[in-house]
Amino acid sequence: MQEPAEEHRSGGGGTAAELVEAVSSALTAKDVALVRSLAGGLRAPDLADLIELLAPGERIELVQALGPGLDFEVLSELDETVRDQLSEALPKELLARAVAELETDDAAYVMEGLEEREKQDLLARMPWSDRAALQRNLEYPEQTAGRLMQTDFVAVPPFWTVGQVIDHMRETEDLPDTFSDIFVVDPAYRVLGSVDLSRLLRTKRHVQIDGIMNDEKHVIPATADQEEMAREFERYDLKSAPVVDENKRLVGVATVDDVVEVIEEEAEEDLRRLAGVGDESIADSVVNTVRSRIVWLLLNLATAMLSASVIKLFDASIEQMVALAVLMPIVASMGGNAATQTMAVAVRALATRELGPVNARRVILREAAVGLINGLLFALILSLVVLVVFGTGKLGLVIAAAIIVNLLAAALAGILIPLALARHGFDPAVASGVFVTTVTDVVGFFAFLGLATIFLL
Repeated sequence: MQEPAEEHRSGGGGTAAELVEAVSSALTAKDVALVRSLAGGLRAPDLADLIELLAPGERIELVQALGPGLDFEVLSELDETVRDQLSEALPKELLARAVAELETDDAAYVMEGLEEREKQDLLARMPWSDRAALQRNLEYPEQTAGRLMQTDFVAVPPFWTVGQVIDHMRETEDLPDTFSDIFVVDPAYRVLGSVDLSRLLRTKRHVQIDGIMNDEKHVIPATADQEEMAREFERYDLKSAPVVDENKRLVGVATVDDVVEVIEEEAEEDLRRLAGVGDESIADSVVNTVRSRIVWLLLNLATAMLSASVIKLFDASIEQMVALAVLMPIVASMGGNAATQTMAVAVRALATRELGPVNARRVILREAAVGLINGLLFALILSLVVLVVFGTGKLGLVIAAAIIVNLLAAALAGILIPLALARHGFDPAVASGVFVTTVTDVVGFFAFLGLATIFLL
């Protein structure tokens, strides 16, 4: 007897692997009934994981096999690359039905990767009311509050009673499926405050809404960057927040589930950019992966040649004392690692607005002090190691001095380069790594080989 889909869900990688193998075999055998038995009962996030683990051709076959039983919410859970692949392959009628059934923020996400002509074609196939709501989201740029907001919300005037609001929610059909806040608006739809749903339900029917509303308004401009929106939610512990247009009119609501995704997305983006891989994902093709990485590898090659040119200046010194070639990588490696530590902290602090003009000087001095102290500690350790291994105190003093210089330079480069890039409008997560590594390599090699040439040869 075939195990039900529920037993394949995950907990461990082995269970997920068994499900992928079973579904793949069923697709190969064209056994649609078995495919539906295996995958039909999965929830949207679990089904999205399954789709992403399948081969590209099998993903489309799985969606086609599920047919009407497909939960369209799965499209909003997919990795961007996989989502775009499915969006291009699915029949336009099916895709139009999917975006019509999704929340507007999820529907906008599904349509992001489509060409403008395809977007307009999809919109034309949708019911008018759904099309108008979705177009409102699509008017705003990607990664803004307007693109992420839901256009379904509950808004009432301040003079209504609790009873009127409850009756309104019971009788109105086009309310959102789930919500936690009711927004209080004036005749121009400007936000006056909000009422928590739990407080509404605990209040007598005859009480007016303006008597129980919270007038502390955390409105978010529709054009605000999604990172700014996420910071507002984090700072004030919000569950939802009204999104307003340029005229301060309520046009949507941002919810905490979207903000959680934004926080995760931004953290992953910073990590990828620090490594020079941009928006790459494991679902990307070989060609796209090569294209995204090659630019930074070329830049790294150029900076590596700069470091090599510094070594070339002292080739005669290296020929006279082979120990210099043995110890050079230690100096460069220590500086590179120290700079990466400082840079990671600085880039994240800049992204979260914890580092700025107000406290920049204090943080710079702190990092310089850390670099100097670490330099002194490792200088002592390395000088003793060199004395024991090579039997020369002078060489130990030279590498000790070079380590102090390089770790201090690493600390300063790790904080100053991200600050300088951010000040001039560049993303420090993207460009800092290459420049910081160049500084530590050049300073490290120059300090070590230069001091060795002066004092040892």
